[in-house]
Amino acid sequence: MTARQWARDLSMGAKFAFTGGREGWTRVLLTAVGVGLGVALLLLTTAIPDALSVRHQRDEARSDYTYSQNRPAKAANTFVISDIDTTFKDKEIRGRLVEPEGPRAALPPGVGAYPAVGDMVVSPALKKLLESGDGELLRKRLPYRIAGTIGEDGLIGSQELAYYAGAQGLASYMDGWKTARLTEYGSPNHTPEARDPVLILLVLVVFVVLLMPVAVFITAAVRFGGERRDRRLAALRLVGSDSRMTRRIAAGEALAGSLLGLVFGALFFLIGREAAGSVEVVGISVFPSYLNPTPALAALVAVAVPAAAVLVTLLALRGVVIEPLGVVRTAKPSRRRLWWRLVLPVAGLAMLAPMIGKGRGDGNFNQFLVSGGVILLLVGVTALLPWIVEAVVARLGNGSVSWQLAVRRLQLSSGTAARTVNGISVAVAGAIALQMLFAGVQGDYTKASKNDLDRAQIQVQLSHGVATDPAVADFLATRGVTRAVALSGANVSATSHTASDGPQQSSEVTIGNCASLREVAKLPTCRDGDVFVVRGVDYDTDTPALAKSGKKLFMDSSQGAEPSSEVRWTVPQGLKTVHAIKDPTGMEHGGFLLTRGAVPAAVAKKAGTQVYVSLDESVRDARDQVRNTAARVDRLANVTTWTRNDVSKRFASIRTGLLIGAVCVLALIGASLLVSQLEQLRERRKLLSALVAFGTRRRTLSLSVLWQTVVPITLGLLLSLAVGLTLGTVLLKMTATTVGIDWPSVLTMTGMGAAIAVAVAVLSMPPLLRMMRPEGLRTE
Repeated sequence: MTARQWARDLSMGAKFAFTGGREGWTRVLLTAVGVGLGVALLLLTTAIPDALSVRHQRDEARSDYTYSQNRPAKAANTFVISDIDTTFKDKEIRGRLVEPEGPRAALPPGVGAYPAVGDMVVSPALKKLLESGDGELLRKRLPYRIAGTIGEDGLIGSQELAYYAGAQGLASYMDGWKTARLTEYGSPNHTPEARDPVLILLVLVVFVVLLMPVAVFITAAVRFGGERRDRRLAALRLVGSDSRMTRRIAAGEALAGSLLGLVFGALFFLIGREAAGSVEVVGISVFPSYLNPTPALAALVAVAVPAAAVLVTLLALRGVVIEPLGVVRTAKPSRRRLWWRLVLPVAGLAMLAPMIGKGRGDGNFNQFLVSGGVILLLVGVTALLPWIVEAVVARLGNGSVSWQLAVRRLQLSSGTAARTVNGISVAVAGAIALQMLFAGVQGDYTKASKNDLDRAQIQVQLSHGVATDPAVADFLATRGVTRAVALSGANVSATSHTASDGPQQSSEVTIGNCASLREVAKLPTCRDGDVFVVRGVDYDTDTPALAKSGKKLFMDSSQGAEPSSEVRWTVPQGLKTVHAIKDPTGMEHGGFLLTRGAVPAAVAKKAGTQVYVSLDESVRDARDQVRNTAARVDRLANVTTWTRNDVSKRFASIRTGLLIGAVCVLALIGASLLVSQLEQLRERRKLLSALVAFGTRRRTLSLSVLWQTVVPITLGLLLSLAVGLTLGTVLLKMTATTVGIDWPSVLTMTGMGAAIAVAVAVLSMPPLLRMMRPEGLRTE
């Protein structure tokens, strides 16, 4: 067999595909659409690494956090910048106050010139939000005039909300962590976090699980219209072609459909690429320019898809006898063998077994073994499902007419029924395993918050020098606020911090009114001017030596590295001893408790303050009302909304990526099932019309089609459940995590798969009813 003969036969098959009349074109288009959907998702997947890389690079390029202790002096190339990030409803907004200190101050990426004081440059998405009716509340928080927009180079996504506002006098805030003087943007000295082997495992499994259903669907799409094609091939045998030549011609037809599918896939990808710039999925958005498939991976897709089309067709025709007078497909087909189908999942388990128990302590997981093992287990689903469907439907008993029609059809073409649901079975099996893995390890990346949400729901950190009492009054006057208490802090030491570099006795000072101090200690009586000393706090070892009446101490309210002015303070007579209780953040305050009347004026003016706010959750936009008040009281206020649990950002980003990928894969599965269902109905159009002509009720035929979907999908989901639980158990053992089954998530994944199948069956009913008309018997 020469390459020339192969090329001739393949090209002849491609020619037949495009010149075979309406039937040929319909089959090619169905194959092309199916393959195109899969190719588009594969191209999107190959573009994801580049998109993530570009997002990271642009985020690093605009970074304005310094990891160096050396602060530059004011110069012609310096600027001062303050982090004033905020949240509006459930959307994060990146905000910066900027003040250039010289003509050569570096510009942030995407910004052509620094905004003047009172102006701001905004991202296109933020400008759109501010100009809409939904942005009325946010406009009160950002009282700046829009002077321009941030270019693409300065944003990590098309829907990102960000702005730079011009300000002055920022240098006075540099003793806090939110404000810094810099000479450039970017973080070249930032040391990346160590790689977590469990998170790497999660990423690997996510990619394999999301891509496997796509590959399964593409292999099924190239077999659309198989029965009609085989009857056409019988005619070729009649005019003299041998069986091998006939199979090569059939492979050529599939090759033509797959090549056209590559074109469709590229078009679908380009359309989706442009549409990606206007959507946001789970809080993540990208610019179309980010989605550039890696050339090597795109070339691999372009080669692998046509090659798979040829290979799948040749393998599918091995069990079909094509003779000049017809196709022998249904004359007592040989039973499918089970042994080699079990080899695949067993081999997958064997590849994963060496890594069981490694957890975090024994280095990274072998990426090739992980990928190979998971792939073999999921491929095992596609191999086992046809055998299971054949074995079960062969034993199904009698029933209604619709049931008998469905069962007989499944008995005649169980392989076709299995191929239809293979993609969804693989997707559900992988999703179940991932849900088990996420549920098992999330305890390592999710910690219960120590904050007491029954005492407060929002914490507002005010800058040093902000008047406390007026600020608290403003918060109490805010709509939706039921309570607000403020606590300020200072340090006290036996000697000045400038006198010696050695260790010295020191303690903390908590400042507030009587109601606020009762948040941190049990006070018997309290009035303005009182001073208390706290006993019984484990970490507080120096206070007993400092809490002596008449002792001269140094009190300092500065929390930063800038030089501060200390105030001499004499411990008063009549100290009252109290015992600490945990504050709303779950911490105990030791040292001294001072009512505001006992605080030196110089310290009171500089003390930083924490305000704990309680909300009436029934008031609409209560949190945003508090954020607006905080921005009005202090432009550098840091507002933190408390939650019950704190989740690792890296773990959350992987989970977000899974959700985005799952949405795309589920959309593909739904579309692929619908295309496959329509293709099968088209092949049975004459049979359906004949049954209606003989008096079969349309309701009976509709129910039979529904049963033909329900039976294989039920078997597929049961197999998915078994494989998914097995894979999830192995993955949990690999991470040295206690094996547990998150049944709500498992049943949710299974239910989603069933819902997709039922939705496809319902959507196929209108075309089915049209195919039952007598016109379906017309032929040429």
